[in-house]
Amino acid sequence: MRRWILMLVIALSVSLSACAGEPAPAAPSTGGEQVEQPEQPAKATVQDITPEEAKERLDSDEAIILVDVRTKEEFDSGHIEGAVLLPVDQIQKNAADVFPDKDAVYFVYCRSGSRSGAATAMMVELGYQNVFDLGGIMDWPYEVVQ
Repeated sequence: MRRWILMLVIALSVSLSACAGEPAPAAPSTGGEQVEQPEQPAKATVQDITPEEAKERLDSDEAIILVDVRTKEEFDSGHIEGAVLLPVDQIQKNAADVFPDKDAVYFVYCRSGSRSGAATAMMVELGYQNVFDLGGIMDWPYEVVQ
């Protein structure tokens, strides 16, 4: 009896796992026409940018939003001119309010590059399309404002 139950469980497991891999049924077509599925937009990726490249682009009057993801105290002690403060721990909650344009160009930095990496990844997940990781202000060889 136990052997029969064991065989039944194995048979059910095999048949259920075979169904799990089946593709979803095709969308119905009308009049023999092939129905095309809308193409999904490619997901953006984080791009790295050097301080030299960033400075050149910032100086060229290109519309760039510079994002400082450090704490308020760190920001107040010195930041890149024109930067907007949005601490990394507030990105998920506040990015859409602070930065409503998901197609704008964003250069993101922190102190050493760790938080900027996390912040840029979050921004891409939130749908921002042009996100650049500038790394840390420690590597910024140009002037900062206090």
